[in-house]
Amino acid sequence: MQVTDTLNEGLKRGFTITIPAAELAEKRDARLKEVAANLTLPGFRPGKVPVSLARQRHGEAVRAEVLEQAVSESLRSALEERGLRPAGQPQVELVSGQEDDGKDLEFKVETEILPEITVPDLSDLSLTRLKAVASDEAVDKILADVAKRQRSFETIEEVRPAVKGDVVSVDFVGKRDGVPFDGGTAQDVNVEIGGEGFIPGFAEQIEGMKPGEEKQITVTFPENYGAEELAGKEATFDITVKELKKPVDAPIDDELAKQLGFETLEQLRDLVRKQVEGEYDQLSRLRIKRDLLDALATKTDFQAPQGMVDAEFQQIWQRVEADRKAGQLDDEDKDKDEDTLRADYRKIAERRVKLGLLLAEIGRKNAITVTQDELGRAMRAEAMRYPGQEKEVFTFFQNNPQAIESLRGPIFENKVVDYLIELAKVEDKEVTPEELSDIPPADI
Repeated sequence: MQVTDTLNEGLKRGFTITIPAAELAEKRDARLKEVAANLTLPGFRPGKVPVSLARQRHGEAVRAEVLEQAVSESLRSALEERGLRPAGQPQVELVSGQEDDGKDLEFKVETEILPEITVPDLSDLSLTRLKAVASDEAVDKILADVAKRQRSFETIEEVRPAVKGDVVSVDFVGKRDGVPFDGGTAQDVNVEIGGEGFIPGFAEQIEGMKPGEEKQITVTFPENYGAEELAGKEATFDITVKELKKPVDAPIDDELAKQLGFETLEQLRDLVRKQVEGEYDQLSRLRIKRDLLDALATKTDFQAPQGMVDAEFQQIWQRVEADRKAGQLDDEDKDKDEDTLRADYRKIAERRVKLGLLLAEIGRKNAITVTQDELGRAMRAEAMRYPGQEKEVFTFFQNNPQAIESLRGPIFENKVVDYLIELAKVEDKEVTPEELSDIPPADI
């Protein structure tokens, strides 16, 4: 094998590899002998099929197999000899030898490589961990929401128009162009006047109706409505009001706790408090991780492979365009033109790539790895997101190694982050839940 360097610019490398035709022929002949030894053909004893017959039947497939293997092995050897770590899949262009014409195999290779990364001095890392306490008021608010979800409804005997706060029991038939549509008909549906959960304009037009009254209303489904055939479309509903009800929240007491599977209200309060503090801990983790990444970003004094930046930018930009079409751009982005948006998000893409490479190098240098148990827990957690389909989720992971690798990345990153937080000087600071939730944008 002969390797000739052809490109060395920044992180781009290129070379030409030549493999003598005689070497390829030797490998083809050896492989054909293996194929012949395992062929089973009428008239021949096992292992006695002539190589010439194997060549006649499988010569093309064997030639392609040997060619692919030769390219792969020689490319890997050339990269290892030069100590190069590709930043992506190398581009290979066959020049000659791919046909059975007796010529040497020659192919060109171009690739971007990972930069040389020196792990910076981390002894000066100083971080602040924000902590918030679950107040009695926060717990009471959640318990009030729980009581509201457990509420009952009392019939209002007085015949009067429905007002805000009333719950109206209605029958309705939804139509498009005068024709009922699937899923648009229901009976005895509770609609809260002034509440949420229905199409905008639906409950508002029922306000003022009395039991026994009928009315046709017109509404427009939201653009992001789940049923594509109705999204953004106008429809009518024939409404019949059957009765008015008054919602009555459940008392916040031991009886409410028992309905939810607890022995006492105090047990329920303790669980709610732990859940709230668990959410605060997650926010605290997010904040200190952001601060850590901001600190590390100032230490990424190496060049990022442009192919990796391009790929990261494309993923980000697809989400930005989707948000823009849906009218959901962040306030700070709404007034920016496309060129400015692209420049800003390309900086974010470059930051992410550099931080990813630095974290990977820190993890490699400190022998941080992801265990099979950790991957197993991640797969189980993913499966739990799809109740009733857990077996299918596990089968998907078993059949798709790349899907398992998509779980490995976040686990590895979090382990490296935990390692760095342990190294850093961390000061705990108590703040309000509002201050904890006010997460600033990343420094770019």
